[in-house]
Order: sequence, then C-alpha cells, then structure tokens
Amino acid sequence: MTALKEGDKAPDFKGIIENGSEITLSDYKGKKLVLYFYPKDNTPGCTAQACNLTENQTILKEAGFEILGVSADSAKKHTNFIQKYSLGFSLIADEEKEVIKAYQVWGPKKFMGKEFDGIHRTTFVINEEGVIERVFTKVKTKEHANQILESYK
Repeated sequence: MTALKEGDKAPDFKGIIENGSEITLSDYKGKKLVLYFYPKDNTPGCTAQACNLTENQTILKEAGFEILGVSADSAKKHTNFIQKYSLGFSLIADEEKEVIKAYQVWGPKKFMGKEFDGIHRTTFVINEEGVIERVFTKVKTKEHANQILESYK
C-alpha cells in the first residue's frame, strides 16, 4: 500500500502519545526506530503484535531498536491498551490520521467481503539518520520481533 521504500527519507511527524505528551521523529535521532502502524487497540492481531514486541523488547533494545506504535485510537484507548497488556512502549493517538497518511498506510481494505478505508498493518525501521531501512507490509503479528531481527542477519 505504501509507496515509501527502503532508502527513502522517513516523513517527519509530530504526534500525541497516550499520556498527552508530544513526540516527533527527531526525538529518535541517533536511534533506530521500529515505527509500526496497526488498525485498532484490543483486537486479536493488534494485541498479538503489541505483546510480541513487548515480550521481545529487551532483545530489540539490545540490538539498538526503540519501538513506537501508531493507530487512530484515542490517547485514552491507548492508555487502557498499554495497561491491560503491560506494553513497554508508547503509542501515538493519531485520530486525525496525519502520521498515518504521511506514511501512506491508510486506504481501501477488504474484510469479510466488505470494502472500507482503514490502516494497512505496516512497520518501518528508521535508522539513526532518519532514513527508512526496512519496510514490512506482510507483518507476522505473533512473531514480528523475530521478523525484524532476522531481516538484519
């Protein structure tokens, strides 16, 4: 769905995380960022993905990765989601879909025979200089951390 590819400059963003604080891409300058977009808090696939990243967060951090999730859910929903599953990273509440659209992950989808607009589950790994190193469009929700780590071997 996204036209962004490896080697592209990552679109700058400014968003609000679950606690109401503002966060930007430049906050991660000098770090490798796993920026993952997912459809909705508390749904089976999204929960599996978030829990997999949390369970493997130590390994990801040791490999130099920071994690940040993005969906169109509210900050309040994100807070509940984080608390319910003890997630170890922040989530951008992109209710206006500004970050989502900047990364070109919003568009037509089909589910159970119905077509609608929504977020296409996509992960970008952005390097220390703000350049996209990896793009995952076929995300394996239950083993996403391993999918990311394996791509660097």
